[in-house]
Amino acid sequence: MNKYRISILALMLPALFWAGSIFAQGGEVTVVDHPALDAKSVNYVNGLRPLRQSAFLKLPVGSIKPQGWVRRYLELQRDGLTGHLGEISAWLDKENNAWLAAGGDHGWEEVPYWLKGYSDLAYILGDEAMLNETRTWIEAVFKGQKEDGSFGPVNMRNGKRELWAQMIMLTTLQSYYEYTGDERVIKLMTEYFRYQLSIPDDQFLEDYWENSRGGDNLYTVLWLYNRTGEKFLLDLAKKVHHNTANWCQDTNLPNWHNVNIAECFREPATFYMLTGNEDHLRATYNNQQLIRRTFGQVPGGMFGGDENCRLGYIDPRQGVETCGMVEQMASDEILLRFTGDTYWADNCEDVAFNTYPAAVMPDFKALRYITSPNMVLSDSKNHAPGIQNAGPFLSMNPFSSRCCQHNHAQGWPYYAEHLVMATPDNGVGIALYAACEAKVKVADEKEITLTETTNYPFSDAIDFTVTMKGKASFPMYLRIPSWTHDAEVSINGRRADVETVSGKYVCINRTWKNGDKVSLRLPMSLSMRRWAVNKNSVSVDYGPLTLSLKIKERYVTRDSKETAIGDSHWQKTADASKWPTTEIYPDSPWNYALYLGADGKTLDLDMVVRQWPADNFPFTLDSVPIEFRAKARRVPSWKIDNYGLCGILPDENAPKGDKLEEVTLVPMGAARLRISAFPTTKE
Repeated sequence: MNKYRISILALMLPALFWAGSIFAQGGEVTVVDHPALDAKSVNYVNGLRPLRQSAFLKLPVGSIKPQGWVRRYLELQRDGLTGHLGEISAWLDKENNAWLAAGGDHGWEEVPYWLKGYSDLAYILGDEAMLNETRTWIEAVFKGQKEDGSFGPVNMRNGKRELWAQMIMLTTLQSYYEYTGDERVIKLMTEYFRYQLSIPDDQFLEDYWENSRGGDNLYTVLWLYNRTGEKFLLDLAKKVHHNTANWCQDTNLPNWHNVNIAECFREPATFYMLTGNEDHLRATYNNQQLIRRTFGQVPGGMFGGDENCRLGYIDPRQGVETCGMVEQMASDEILLRFTGDTYWADNCEDVAFNTYPAAVMPDFKALRYITSPNMVLSDSKNHAPGIQNAGPFLSMNPFSSRCCQHNHAQGWPYYAEHLVMATPDNGVGIALYAACEAKVKVADEKEITLTETTNYPFSDAIDFTVTMKGKASFPMYLRIPSWTHDAEVSINGRRADVETVSGKYVCINRTWKNGDKVSLRLPMSLSMRRWAVNKNSVSVDYGPLTLSLKIKERYVTRDSKETAIGDSHWQKTADASKWPTTEIYPDSPWNYALYLGADGKTLDLDMVVRQWPADNFPFTLDSVPIEFRAKARRVPSWKIDNYGLCGILPDENAPKGDKLEEVTLVPMGAARLRISAFPTTKE
């Protein structure tokens, strides 16, 4: 055991800006805010004027082969719900599907929602069966384009054609083009966007979903412009922005639907890539903070919006849709590329490590519609109005909701695609850390293989090995997360004499050769956060991991057809017995206040390090490789309430039990029942 003693006063301090450099082993090591934005890559697609250059350039899907726990997660997706959804979901039934047959009656939104994650999973894993399935749907998209340039299902709303589903499919086609280079994608998009430009403004992006989510359309318009330079696309980009809901308000949002917020708050920053207007970029940052000032006073990187944010519903028992989690991660990844700001990598990891893993079953065969930071029951009952929607939205069900059921697929594939990126100055950037192997073109058009070895975020050690022919000079950028201090960088076993800064990048610019090694150590320590608006509760962090109370979980299997919501539809040949609902009940007490010592400020924790799981999957109570022992007292008045939910946090002065008990804290992502925001006691 390792002993930790932390003070609640020792909160994360903002890092002062520092920049400096040293020469080490024939190169220069500097601390920078982001990669150079005034450079132009000779290997990858740049920002074509007047568009701004992105700080990071995404590698084509398939260039990165994840290893370790990320690869295991992708394999679980393939073998679980993502890989088999086409066999069980009626919305993906090929017979009379709207994406396969003119006049088809189903699959409008669900097919592209699922396919954009499924296809990327196929590209990353190189799974031939999945690649063949992907081709079936993609070929139908090409075949279904009309003479006027439109494509896909015709979904009429109030006499106007709704275009939301097409936005999702356009994103799917971007990945397909990256993987195949099929020029039919460019042709289809060009003709389709000419069609969009011809639509009168009073008929364009008028319906609720498309109006909120026009930023997705804008993103693909700019993607295409960077590849073709067609000037009409700039006019269309302005048209899309002006007809999309206003995400540039100072103190309000167009609507308070949690998925819309997670997906659409980035729209002004996307438009900023065209205008260069700092007000647009600031609007996205403001949106991110606006929602969190009231509804995001909870750990885990998200906010309470089940399904819409509601005044008065701010306790950490309020959750977020699985859709919202994966859309937030995607937004963070895009904004990281646009700006290079390490904030977006920090937030992406917060969601990916702490919130998202607990939203799915360990075998990835069922998911939850709503997952909360404080959640002590996961059953199939109706918990409205404690949560907004009326229905069985807390159990693990393969048909928890038709949106999340299909849209969840993008989460880990998109994350894996951003583990390594190119930089405009013909270098390589790593802002999200996980074991992987990536092929990257660098200066002089040389291709290197970068191998990353780590068990991060459960370890602070990250090692890189460069494999290449000959030599090449290029920069390598390594993110220093905001939560760490005194990070260390070593090159070929020799520590670089550089003062790292939290929230910045270390840039190693040198002449690289085959076998060069870089080691990064990100010291992890315990810290606490106070959530003043939520009864002054406390959450405990260990590096990027937030800790939850370890609650003994009792799993009960139910028939999915009996416990699903009304719009869940099985294919006729699906065997529902292979895809059960799982309810999770607590078999140990959960209503604890953490003991902060007699001064009310100090928490003693013992750390227990366990063996790395043999199956490479660290997100279960049995396999998680680290735990902490803490002291706590029961709060008798804190119970499951009349809605069947974890009761709201008790008042600070609520009576506590006489007995000081030992409890165990585990990383939040491994706890499918969890208390992550704690009341406290000093007596």
